[in-house]
Amino acid sequence: QEGGAGIPGTDQGGNGVTVNWNRQNFSAGEPDQHPAVQAIRRSLPSAILEVDSSCSEVWVVISPNSLIEVLTFLRDEDAIQYNFLSDLTAIHWPRREGAEFEVVYQLYSIPNRMRFRVKVNLAEGEEIRTASSIWQAADWLEREVYDMFGIHFTDHPDQRRILNPDGFEGYPLRKDFPLGGRVRW
Repeated sequence: QEGGAGIPGTDQGGNGVTVNWNRQNFSAGEPDQHPAVQAIRRSLPSAILEVDSSCSEVWVVISPNSLIEVLTFLRDEDAIQYNFLSDLTAIHWPRREGAEFEVVYQLYSIPNRMRFRVKVNLAEGEEIRTASSIWQAADWLEREVYDMFGIHFTDHPDQRRILNPDGFEGYPLRKDFPLGGRVRW
């Protein structure tokens, strides 16, 4: 038996209903046809800079200035309801001048069982607004991104290191951080 009793959409006693929790239930070939992409384009047409997909999951790149508006819209829009921030992370692309960092928001719609990824490109030293007013879970996730990548979130309620000790120098998940570290702790 896959899944567990009481979990909606899982196989419960041979009824044939199964959900692959690793993939969303959107299977159209064109990422532009994803309901979230269409909703954003209708309501916030200038926010999306790029749309693509990988491994059957759709993502958009949006402008940093539109971030809070887009995330709030995705959470509150009745038709899509991305009401769960499952993860927030970053990627360091040191050779991509002017967009060295990518902040990635992994969203999930519990009622619709659909995943969606929102990305924002940032230059070295550029700050981004906190999403902790939209999802409380963003508070700790943003602290982790700050601690590991050095990305600052403006208006964050407690922007300080969360994984590394006070006084630690550098940001361990940046590609230019020495593999052996700088100081032995």
